[in-house]
Amino acid sequence: MEYKKGPVIGHGSFATVSVATSTTGDVFAVKSTSTSLQKEQNIMSRVSSKHVIKYMGYDVSYVNNIPMYNLYMEYAQNGSVLDMIKKNNGSLEESVIRLYTKDILMGLDYLHGMDIVHCDIKCSNVLVCEKGVKIGDLGCAKIMEENGGKRYEFAGTPVFMSPEVARGEEQGFPADVWALGCSVIEMATGSHAWPEINDPVSGLYKIGYSGELPEFPKWLPEDGKDFLEKCLRIDVNERWSVKELLEHPFVCNLGSGFETRNSPTSILDQGFWECLSVSDVGPTPMVHSSGELPEERIRKLVEGSSSSLCLPNWEDDDEEDWIAVRSNVVDETNAENDDLSSVIVESISFTSSNVEEDHDVDLEMLAIDDEDFHVLEYPIVSRVVDFDNIIHMAEAVKLG
Repeated sequence: MEYKKGPVIGHGSFATVSVATSTTGDVFAVKSTSTSLQKEQNIMSRVSSKHVIKYMGYDVSYVNNIPMYNLYMEYAQNGSVLDMIKKNNGSLEESVIRLYTKDILMGLDYLHGMDIVHCDIKCSNVLVCEKGVKIGDLGCAKIMEENGGKRYEFAGTPVFMSPEVARGEEQGFPADVWALGCSVIEMATGSHAWPEINDPVSGLYKIGYSGELPEFPKWLPEDGKDFLEKCLRIDVNERWSVKELLEHPFVCNLGSGFETRNSPTSILDQGFWECLSVSDVGPTPMVHSSGELPEERIRKLVEGSSSSLCLPNWEDDDEEDWIAVRSNVVDETNAENDDLSSVIVESISFTSSNVEEDHDVDLEMLAIDDEDFHVLEYPIVSRVVDFDNIIHMAEAVKLG
């Protein structure tokens, strides 16, 4: 494929993601690395769903005689859900969380139906597209085998891992459900579900062995808290499946609480008000529905999409006549919170399930090099580490 590579929009331990434009003008994203992407390409090439980022091709190029593996995929211009959280002052509105959660569930339902476990569901891996959000980054994904042979290969981000994964037992479909619950908390609070965790070893121990649950956002309605309770059940056999969650009130009947009429997308949506006719006598008539679904109205509100109605023209106005009524400056408190979030270990993968108890563990010998954990804003490829080592450390903490 002939294309011109544009700016980098994401990067990980071993890969970068850039915007690219083809000779025909098509815009897409290209993930490039010197490490083979065959596993990810194999999984993405099997996927075809409007709820999962579209696969567009794969090739190998050479830079200074070094092979570079390129994976072409759909470009999400609005970024990730995490980007949306940051743009909306650290959290999303309840109606938007419901909408995004349902889209993620639809994507997981498709993947699970294809025997694919995503293994790294989180807001930074869910991308905002024109008609909803789509699951992206299948770099950690795996195909489940009938004999469960791949059930004991583990990958993902520690603070989104379920208890059974943290203990090194299994990583199946329920692990994606747990990660979804953690992602809902992230959408509601702007922070991951375990803000007190800043070390992967102690974090895995806490998640796997303490029996504690993440704190639910207090402002969520009761059906939202109940949804989280169904996602975040410690017993994997009691955790609800994706299909069951799709029937939960939190994501069902999204339009039941909305009036079926047009509303402005902001106070500056002048075209909306101009379209209302005011009678000299009697009340202002109600504007009838244009057929637009409430979900579409919500997306326009959160994503800043332009209204389909006419927009005001400000070009001829004198800027000196304007009065600033609101600034877009982030206060110091938010800045401090952002600094705290930087200690999150974004990605970790491991491939062992044979955990042996060793009661004579030397803690000094179990230290993990800082290079094993990278703090990245846009994690793309998980770095492989020795999971046996982490399990031994967690067991040592437990015995201590």
